[in-house]
Amino acid sequence: MKIEDVRRTAYSMPLTNPSFPPGPYRFFDREYFIITYKTDPEALAAVVPEPLEVAEPVVKYEFIRMPDSTGFGDYTETGQVIPVRFRGEEGAYTHAMYLDDEGPIAGGRELWGFPKKLAKPRIEVESDVLVGSLHYGSVLCASATMGYKHRKVDHDTVLKSMTAPNFILKIIPHVDGSPRICELVRFHLEDITLKEAWTGPAALGLFPHALCDVARLPVREVVSALHFKADLTLGLGSVAFDYMAR
Repeated sequence: MKIEDVRRTAYSMPLTNPSFPPGPYRFFDREYFIITYKTDPEALAAVVPEPLEVAEPVVKYEFIRMPDSTGFGDYTETGQVIPVRFRGEEGAYTHAMYLDDEGPIAGGRELWGFPKKLAKPRIEVESDVLVGSLHYGSVLCASATMGYKHRKVDHDTVLKSMTAPNFILKIIPHVDGSPRICELVRFHLEDITLKEAWTGPAALGLFPHALCDVARLPVREVVSALHFKADLTLGLGSVAFDYMAR
């Protein structure tokens, strides 16, 4: 393979057999289960990187079921998203993500910088309860429950929240272990079709684990819960801030 061939074809690893195809990436019937909760302000401040600012001492714990996504297939994801401000604009910072599919782990980390790790999240309906759980190996790290479709939520309110900017800290090391890329990446969800949205009573438990530290942002009070489905495209990102720039 010639040097020009490498330059022309390289977008992911391995060079001749990448873990994921080029985008864009469209998701159909993407199902969200989100519990918003209050946490310790000091714990929150310790994990949100400048120049982002913590908007309020709350966290959104998300379970996302993706049964049909172009390029990435069928998988489930969970993690913590933090409301933030960036230069006066309201948005959300993705703090942690755990999922069960190698393709979107590789693609998410390489393209956007999503903080993805391999684990076993699940979303299920058990009789009249929506249940979300996260196991890291055999250990339960998160457990969420919500009354199933108790009350409808305003369509426009949910849609507006989905169009807000999202931020991620992308880190790619040099071969000597030092950071070669360290950027705050900004991205949006695009071409959204919101199909339904519901709320109900909810509860959330987070449990300590050495390598799955969702309990670092402890639950002090559940504020609200949201369950909705949508079709959407995961937009590619732009660099909002370069930590390596002098």
